[in-house]
Amino acid sequence: MNRNSAARRFRPGLWFAVPLRSEGFATGIVARSSATSGIILGYFFGPRRAGASSMSEVEVLTPNDAIWVCRFGYLGLKDGKWPLIGMQSDWDSRDWPMPKMPRYEELTGRTFEVSYNDSDPALALAEKQIEPGLACPFWEDGLAGSGFVEIKLDGLL
Repeated sequence: MNRNSAARRFRPGLWFAVPLRSEGFATGIVARSSATSGIILGYFFGPRRAGASSMSEVEVLTPNDAIWVCRFGYLGLKDGKWPLIGMQSDWDSRDWPMPKMPRYEELTGRTFEVSYNDSDPALALAEKQIEPGLACPFWEDGLAGSGFVEIKLDGLL
């Protein structure tokens, strides 16, 4: 599967389960996917579950219920390690915004807010310096691999 076919398969509104490193599963939804790079913006949810959630359990979730938002690579989905739950029937990208992603520089102590293209999470448009502490603690700029997503969610749950 090439990146373009992965982007078509893993399109916004797709719910999936994320196996956690210690035990159980978290839940995620594709909010944006890049047609060229395989980069996805996802919202992630608890609680920790013994198995993958059902559509009836996830279709009531909103962005406000998310415990973490990040840009990540599609390999966990592509390899089938992350079980697919199903497509949100009433998906509307306006309900699942592309957030500005904070980036903290440890060396300088500065914090930046990075804006990405609303339809392509691989395309950074701008960044501006913001006051430390103004950034949302539920997401951060960067690109997570599938293993990091599993470890991070395991720690959050």
